[in-house]
Amino acid sequence: MKRIHLLGSSAVAIALAAAMLVSCGGSGKYKAGTYTGTAEGRNGELEVTVKLSSSKITAVSVTRHEETPGISDAAIKDVPAAIVKAQSTNVDAVSGATITSNAIMAAAKAALASAGVSETGSAAAPRKNAALKYKSGTYSGSAYGMNGPVVLDVTFSDSAITDIKVSSSKETAHVGDPVYPIMIKDALAANGSGVDVVSGATFTSIAVKNALNDAARQAGVSSLDDFKKNTVKHEAQAPIDESYDVVVVGAGGAGIAAAAQAAQNGDTVLVIEKNAEIGGNTIVSGGQFQSVMPYLCWEADNPDATTGVYPFDGKTYDKVKSANGNITILKEILNWNEKPFDGSGAQSWFVAGDTAELSKHGVHAEYLPTLRELKKEIKAYLAWAQPKLDKGINESQLTLFSTLNLHIFQTYYGGLRPNQNYTKWIYGDYDLVRQFIVDGQDLKPWLESQGSTFVEDQQPTLIGALWHRENQFIGANFDADGDGQNEVAQWGSYFVPPRRTLLETSPTAKSNKIMLRTDAKELILENGRVTGVKAVMYDGTQVTAHAKKGVVLATGGYAANIAKVLKTNDYWKDGAITNNTQTTNRSSLQGDGITMGEKAGAATTGLDFTQLMPISWIDNGQLAFGGGNYAIYINPTTGKRFVNETSERDVLSLAELANGIEHGGTMGVFLEIANSNQAIPGPYPYGTPKTPESWEADVDWRQYTRTVDQLGDLFKQLGLSLDAATVRKEIEEYDHALMTGKEDSLAVTKTGWTALIGNADRKADGSFDVNSYTLDGVKLKIRVMAPSTHHTMGGLAVDINRHVLDASGNIVKGLYAAGEVTGGIHGGNRLGGNAIVEIFVSGRTAANAIKADN
Repeated sequence: MKRIHLLGSSAVAIALAAAMLVSCGGSGKYKAGTYTGTAEGRNGELEVTVKLSSSKITAVSVTRHEETPGISDAAIKDVPAAIVKAQSTNVDAVSGATITSNAIMAAAKAALASAGVSETGSAAAPRKNAALKYKSGTYSGSAYGMNGPVVLDVTFSDSAITDIKVSSSKETAHVGDPVYPIMIKDALAANGSGVDVVSGATFTSIAVKNALNDAARQAGVSSLDDFKKNTVKHEAQAPIDESYDVVVVGAGGAGIAAAAQAAQNGDTVLVIEKNAEIGGNTIVSGGQFQSVMPYLCWEADNPDATTGVYPFDGKTYDKVKSANGNITILKEILNWNEKPFDGSGAQSWFVAGDTAELSKHGVHAEYLPTLRELKKEIKAYLAWAQPKLDKGINESQLTLFSTLNLHIFQTYYGGLRPNQNYTKWIYGDYDLVRQFIVDGQDLKPWLESQGSTFVEDQQPTLIGALWHRENQFIGANFDADGDGQNEVAQWGSYFVPPRRTLLETSPTAKSNKIMLRTDAKELILENGRVTGVKAVMYDGTQVTAHAKKGVVLATGGYAANIAKVLKTNDYWKDGAITNNTQTTNRSSLQGDGITMGEKAGAATTGLDFTQLMPISWIDNGQLAFGGGNYAIYINPTTGKRFVNETSERDVLSLAELANGIEHGGTMGVFLEIANSNQAIPGPYPYGTPKTPESWEADVDWRQYTRTVDQLGDLFKQLGLSLDAATVRKEIEEYDHALMTGKEDSLAVTKTGWTALIGNADRKADGSFDVNSYTLDGVKLKIRVMAPSTHHTMGGLAVDINRHVLDASGNIVKGLYAAGEVTGGIHGGNRLGGNAIVEIFVSGRTAANAIKADN
């Protein structure tokens, strides 16, 4: 099989190549055989195979690609068929998937070139939008988006769309809703739905197109096929060529932190963002960040203190309480073997999450001093706590133990993993780990000084966090958009305040800029130094951004690029991740920054490991939010618990894949059951117990609220051969073990728990009144979830100043990187909440390094 690689790094180059495609039919005899060509698609290289007889093209297929599911599907199916039908690579592009269509045509042309096909003929004239007829009036078109139905009220004259209004939408703020003004404007101009989707909001974009189609169908459109093809062409503006001190690529958490810090340092800043709004993947994350707040935790020099003072605001807060089972974990660490780590023979002893076994095999030398200091801290705490426990005081009444050393060491062992063949181990670089944890102490004050707000009196946990040291966002303390309301959630805490710093209050604010819907394509290299970025705006406008001091890559990971995840994977067993595996990530998370960095000479590390998020919706893979401290996970076949729900994320995902079922092509489907009075941490799309209309609503294959006597009917409704009596017994045995302190007697133990599934009263000492326990009549929250790709552990190699390094460990001059685009920090598995603190710390670190270097 012959293979030709068609070079090209931008959509424009591909489009030009496609415009020159040739007519192949009738040009003479072919050399029969199978030929392969490649071209650059939207997300990476795309491969097409062409089969020829001696006289014609017999088959064309896309054999490899990294294009976004949903957007590219029609192009991958229809363009090859059109080439065969036309006997030419010069066919119409699929509306809404132009780049992918042109890449398929260009790759097919490259394949034909290797067969000696002459390059004659001319390109066909571009398709003109069709004139259409409608039954005038206003029609409500509906389609399912990311979080629920998107309803558009579409008004038609007898020949055109005249108005489009969003009637109802549950799409994520600042992710899905920026789609509406963009696509509505284009659809009005196109008189159809064949307009381009908006980067980073695939589900919402497709919903808009489908809702328009639904409305047009109701309006009796004369040709629905033409309606779907009618599009609008955006004309490129004059090329943009500008210079700044710092150019930041990507406006997620790492990018906005780098930009705001650089602006505070007095540098001029340009931020290039491919999506329609800043926020990146951070805006759709759980949003809490891990960082111990010493004023809320146990103090060795004042062990009986019940309150502490937060230095930033000078206010006094009650110290938080421990979770049941924490003492067990501390004692395991106290007994950790201090010999040099020995991972040999791991296939016979290693089980992810079995800390007791892992602790027998030693510790890597650079983490030994931290372990020894941590043991001293734990001994002091136990000397205070054990007498209280011996007197019958419940562990949940003790002040929480939490230190920086514990955070560092749990990040270490939570990410200490072998590859799938046990031939190598990976763990976080000590200096990088210690840096983001220690410097993370300043993150909340830094954000709050700009107007962010957080819950100051709590240290909750979330899925896969291993401890209670999360910080919960609230929003901003000011109104940024003039609607009379302060900005809320991740948007308000993490983006609105630093954006204001960048564009309004910093010394360089008047010179700074954020360029949205602009896709960075390559780094500019001059005399061995990175000096800028070349990018393309959504309309094809060419952008050249010069960086006088440095470029910061903050483009995130590539968990949405399932093809790349599969290609690099060396952790998950074969079959655990497939082409059907979904992702929590926005569609724009494709690994662009890694590719650009590599082309500039950067080395990578840890690409073999990708984290799966164990609590994802099974229909679209998006994060369902939650924590394992208050819930149980049930095997939908046996009705039994199968994992300690407070374990690391890879531990949970591995167990789900082993114990779950397949539904609709999604593997590892399991049931979560919790007391319905327990709120779900994070921006849960169906509200809280205080909003029963949405909280208790049935959402197919997502959430249900039932009492224990109603479980049998629910299982039948879901088609599960699950015995409700078995599930009831499992819940009752679980709850009684927790109430009596006998967690280790369970078939699967439980640590770090904070709530029962049923109801029981507590006594004055914090222990449970077992006789008051009941499960009857208690509303239960049942959720259906499965693993999906979430965070890529690997990325560009960096030092502690976030200089990007080459394969020899030398600095790539002028190039810095921050956030998930980097590797070497989280090892083989990231703790929940570590991403937010790391990306903001590393963004600030990169900006400060640029200042120091210049």
